[in-house]
Amino acid sequence: MNETLLHAYAPLILWTGLGLLLFRFMPENFPRLLGRGLYWVGVPLQVLGLARSTDFSKNSGVAPIVTVGALGLGFIVAWLSLQVWKYFAKSKSNQPTDVLSRSFIGSFMLAAMLGNTGFVGLAIAPSLISDSSMSWVVFFSITHNLIAPNGVGVLIASYFGRPLQKNHWWVQVKDVLSVPTLWVFAIGFLTRNVPLPETIESGIQGSLAIVIASAFLLIGMRLAQLKGWKSFKLALFPSILKVVVMPAFVGIVMTLLGLSGEPRLAVVLMSGMPSALLGLILAEEYDLDRELVASSIILTTLLLLIMIPLWVLIF
Repeated sequence: MNETLLHAYAPLILWTGLGLLLFRFMPENFPRLLGRGLYWVGVPLQVLGLARSTDFSKNSGVAPIVTVGALGLGFIVAWLSLQVWKYFAKSKSNQPTDVLSRSFIGSFMLAAMLGNTGFVGLAIAPSLISDSSMSWVVFFSITHNLIAPNGVGVLIASYFGRPLQKNHWWVQVKDVLSVPTLWVFAIGFLTRNVPLPETIESGIQGSLAIVIASAFLLIGMRLAQLKGWKSFKLALFPSILKVVVMPAFVGIVMTLLGLSGEPRLAVVLMSGMPSALLGLILAEEYDLDRELVASSIILTTLLLLIMIPLWVLIF
């Protein structure tokens, strides 16, 4: 167990620590450029590789349905928890507070709901899940990335990032349709049986390791940018929801529905991945609370190191 966990944690700790150290030597705007590069190139490239290499005949119906159910459950838990927080915040003061601002609400939902199933999930899961059950991990990652960060996440960021007077449903639809990952997945899925030159195909698959390492570097650089502990205090609630409460709920529900063994563990692990880097990119794009999302990414990443052995032991 210890050797398996060490192998799973190594890329996360190594590249995040390197990002923390390198930040002081980088231009001030480098993290934002790296984040934009991952959004427009890295994530689409990863999804393209998965779309072309995944056997969609395995668990083609069950795994995506389970993933959507887990996402729906996560949304409900996050929204209800936010309503409780808003109730107690209002009861303490009659004046508007930052906690109740639209930018905070949008960032709270992004941090508590969107998981890093691509960069972190696909890097850690192979050390804990056998090859025979990895299709559950891949399907969860693809379905989650398409629906959560690039679908629901864009809707949430677009809605809470604009004044109510300028919010119209067609604006949110336009924002979703402009997400590059959705178009790249469609291209990869439709051309998965079309052979590409060996150099291009191997380049796409081989670049995934670079994309994952770059994402961990960005986490470390964002950690170096945080100032003070106030943002961590506010981020503690959505972080616990994301890494502790939601995977526990998902594991219980999956058990009640009859799912067991490694498929159940795969779903629990993926539903408990740290807050998504795309959440931070969306917060920057739509002027939400960036510090809340960045702090949640750090806290959920640290909590993940504690929770993985528990999920492996329980499920």
